[in-house]
Amino acid sequence: MAHILFVLTGTDHWTLADGTEHPTGYWAEEFTAPYTAFTAAGNTVTVATPDGVVATVDQASLAPEVNGGADGAAAVADILSGADALRNPLALDKVDLADYDAVFYPGGHGPMQDLAVDPVSGALLDHALASGKPLGIVCHAPAALLATAESGSSPFAGYRLTAFSNAEETQAGFADKAKWLLQDRLVALGADYREGDPWAPHIEVDRNLYTGQNPASAGPLAAEMLTAL
Repeated sequence: MAHILFVLTGTDHWTLADGTEHPTGYWAEEFTAPYTAFTAAGNTVTVATPDGVVATVDQASLAPEVNGGADGAAAVADILSGADALRNPLALDKVDLADYDAVFYPGGHGPMQDLAVDPVSGALLDHALASGKPLGIVCHAPAALLATAESGSSPFAGYRLTAFSNAEETQAGFADKAKWLLQDRLVALGADYREGDPWAPHIEVDRNLYTGQNPASAGPLAAEMLTAL
């Protein structure tokens, strides 16, 4: 079966425009929904992070209110506690893309802090796109694409994609606090940005690039990638 690389943020905060540090990390559903879909289909998941640090889950993503109630929150917590890959991540600079059949980037505000400026991640994304292997990126994780434009242009320019929208960032209460907005930066990168209704599942597939707009899109995005695998 397939071997899938999950690339997670290595930070536990997001620096806002006023200099304050907002506690964050990766968003639980954006790991658990794809992880469950991939592993239930018999595939293997390996996690990598910058410097091999154990990824921090955004505590807000564990709340019952964002998981359909207490039972849903408990189920998410159980998946995280049972995912051994989370506790033994590879260092991102030790990853050999040839070892994997697909790459998946879960979001959360963390990638806005570290992966957006991580050249190692940027190079991995560049190579993954060129390889033709399925490349899935969801919610705020497309911030990592910004690190692919070090030479002035990005290989993702012209690709149809989606990501967390300005409307969603506004409704989440961060649009006026952030240093920059993801949708704006992706448009400036040259991407063909598309958005659906706030918080509703929305995915875009362009060649081997699979993107999802928000947490609710993580499961459907993984299901779409499974058809390619």
